[in-house]
Amino acid sequence: MKEFILLFLTLVTFSLHTIQENRIADKSSYLADVKEELKKEWPKNRTINLVFHGHSVPSGYFKTPIVNTLEAYPYQLLSKLKEQYPYAVINIINTAIGGENSVRGAERFDSEVLNHNPDVLLIDYSLNDRGPGLEKAQLAWEEMIEKALKNDIKILLLTPSPDQRVNILDEESELEQHRSQVINLAKKHGLGLVDSYQLFKEEVKEGNPISDYMSQVNHPNSKGHQLIASEIFEYFK
Repeated sequence: MKEFILLFLTLVTFSLHTIQENRIADKSSYLADVKEELKKEWPKNRTINLVFHGHSVPSGYFKTPIVNTLEAYPYQLLSKLKEQYPYAVINIINTAIGGENSVRGAERFDSEVLNHNPDVLLIDYSLNDRGPGLEKAQLAWEEMIEKALKNDIKILLLTPSPDQRVNILDEESELEQHRSQVINLAKKHGLGLVDSYQLFKEEVKEGNPISDYMSQVNHPNSKGHQLIASEIFEYFK
């Protein structure tokens, strides 16, 4: 009987774990532990590390070669977080490199990302992953995700921001395919998802031209970065 009960409990636990991994993480609860740390006052508080890994967009490139760090979404997010958590010490650590794709990002993941001991890791590579393609990109994202999870790091995956050369309403475009792949990765691993592409798509559907949110053909302006930062912030409310 004991063996039967143990087997039953094991199966239930496995089933619950599988269910959790096959859906996107809940915005209100996924970062609960991090939010509790952000609320703590000195001397009980500690530094919270948010690491942004990706390409030119999180790097802060607006109209190349101008890098507008403080208007890019990592620092717009920081501004929102400091309003919500006035006692928190928050490090914004930007490991993103302009022009890079996820294959290269995975190669330097151990030495340039994990070494910062992220509390939360945000990955944003899809815009440039059209280069290596879906299959290689998936392998690279999976590698980074698995390494981060082994280190008990919370992860938010970002779908691509727009490229004005691509019709954002085209459901068959390369960017839409990369968006779908990122969504599926978030579901598979039970991670947080920031669907940047959908945010811009909704603006276009409402009659707002995509150019209003872009500083050049493939880089958002401050208004575009604000859309992304606001959606990330939903996980920290």
